[in-house]
Amino acid sequence: MESKNKPVDGLQDYLGHSSQEHEVRVAKVKTMREQGIEPWPSLKHSTTTSKNILESFAEGDTTAHQLVGRVMTVRLHGKAAFVHLQDESGKLQLYIKEDLVGAQAFAQFEQFVDIGDILWLSGTVFKTQRGEISLRVSQWSLQSKCLHPLPEKFHGLTDVEVRYRQRYLDLICNTDSKNLLIKRSLVVQAVREFLNQRHYLEVETPMLHPIPGGAAAKPFVTHHNALGQDFYLRIAPELYLKRLVVGGLDRVFEVNRNFRNEGISTRHNPEFTMLECYTAHQDINYAMDLIESLTQFVMQKIGADFKVQFGDHTLDFGKSFERISLHDAVKKYNNLSDADVNEENIDAILKSKRIALRKSDMNLQEKIYLLFEETVESQLIQPTFVTGFPIEVSPLAKRDPNNSDLASRSELFVAGLELANLFDELNDPFDQAERFHEQVKAQAAGDAEAHHYDADFILALEHGLPPTVGFGIGIDRMVMLLTGTTTIKDVILFPTLKKK
Repeated sequence: MESKNKPVDGLQDYLGHSSQEHEVRVAKVKTMREQGIEPWPSLKHSTTTSKNILESFAEGDTTAHQLVGRVMTVRLHGKAAFVHLQDESGKLQLYIKEDLVGAQAFAQFEQFVDIGDILWLSGTVFKTQRGEISLRVSQWSLQSKCLHPLPEKFHGLTDVEVRYRQRYLDLICNTDSKNLLIKRSLVVQAVREFLNQRHYLEVETPMLHPIPGGAAAKPFVTHHNALGQDFYLRIAPELYLKRLVVGGLDRVFEVNRNFRNEGISTRHNPEFTMLECYTAHQDINYAMDLIESLTQFVMQKIGADFKVQFGDHTLDFGKSFERISLHDAVKKYNNLSDADVNEENIDAILKSKRIALRKSDMNLQEKIYLLFEETVESQLIQPTFVTGFPIEVSPLAKRDPNNSDLASRSELFVAGLELANLFDELNDPFDQAERFHEQVKAQAAGDAEAHHYDADFILALEHGLPPTVGFGIGIDRMVMLLTGTTTIKDVILFPTLKKK
C-alpha cells in the first residue's frame, strides 16, 4: 500500500486530549506511513459475519471466508496469535500463525495491531482442541486504526457519564447496551408495521412551528433570519395532524421528535420520540383497544415476555389493561368515599396531605385532578387506563357527553409513568376558540405552558373535522417499560447532557 503521507505529529493537540497509550499509537501511525502502510485504507469487502461462521460450521469445510471486525483481545504465543474479533453479529476467535500469513505480515501484526483496530481477514474455519470454532487466517490487513485504548475488558465501560457522552464506546464494550438500543429500533419498526397493517398513513409534519401548540409545555425558541421571525421547535404535531384529518386523511400517524424546554430526569429528556395517531369516525374506547393491541403486538415482535421486571415491580402486559375513572382512582387509592370527594371536604383532604393549590380559583374537578397527580399516579403500577379528566386540563379534547365538566379523555399509566394520552378530538370551532382564549388568559397570568391562540387551526376546524380520536405514546418510555429499563437515558442513543 502507498502511504498518503498525511501528518500525524500534533494530532493529540487537534483532538484536544491525549494519553501515553494514545501517543504510542500515534507514533505507530507515523511508522506505518513511513513503511508505506496506510492506517485507514480503501474498503475491502467481507463475505460473511462471525455469527454466520459459527452457525454454519461443518467439519472439513475448506471454503475461504472474508471477515471484517474490531479486535477485542490479543494473545501472542511465540509465532502465533489468538485474537477475538467483534462485528455487528457477535464475536469470533481468530488464529494467526506466522507460517500461514508470512513472516512480514506476522511481524507487522505484532508491531502495529492494537485492541480496538478494525481488521479485514481471509481464512478457513476450524475447531480448536478446546472445541472453539475459529478462523484460521491466511491474509489480513488493517481497515481502520484505533488511536485510543478501549475500556478494560474484564470490567467494561462502567462510567455512566462516559457511556452517554461516548455512546460508541458503550456500543463497542457493552453487549447489553447494544442489544437494548437495537431493540429500540425494532420497537419503532413494529409500531409502524402494526399501524400499516391497519391502513394508517405515515406522514411528516413541520418541526418549526410559528405558534407552539398541541400540548401544555414550554417550547424552545429559535429565529429564522431570512423571514425575520421567531419559530418554536414543536412540542407536539397534534394540530397539524388534525388538519390532515380535516383534509380527508382519516387514518394518519407520525413517529418523530418533540422538544420541550423542561427538566432532565430518569423519565424526561427535552428531545424525545413520540408516536401520534389519529382515527376519524372512532372514539376513545376504540383507541384504548388499539393501544392495548399495539403494545402486545410490539412485545411479540421484539421477542419480549408479557411479564417484565421493572425495578421492584413485575409488570403484566398479557392481560386486559384495567380501566378506571379518575374520580374512582382517587377514592380507591386514598381510601375515600363519594361523601369525602365533594366541594365541602376536598380542601380538607388536600390540606391533610400537604398538597397546595396551584391557583386560588380551582374548581372541584381540578382539585380532584391535583389529588390524583400527587397521590395516585405513582401507585398505578399495572397497565391502567384512567378516564374522565377535567376539561380545564384538556383544552383540545371533546367534552364528555355525560358530564360537560369532564373531557372524553384517557391516559395510560404503567409503573407510575404516563405512557399514552388519548381523547376524542374537540371539533367544535366555537368551543375550541373559547378554550384558546382561556389559555391565553392563563398565559398572561404567568403560565408558560399554556396554549397560544391558533387562528389558522380554528379556520381548519371551521371546514369540518369529523368525529376523531387521537393518541400519543412516548416511544422512549415504551421502550423503557417493555424492556425493564428504569432510566430514559439508557434507551436514547444520544441523550441530552449538560455541556462539559
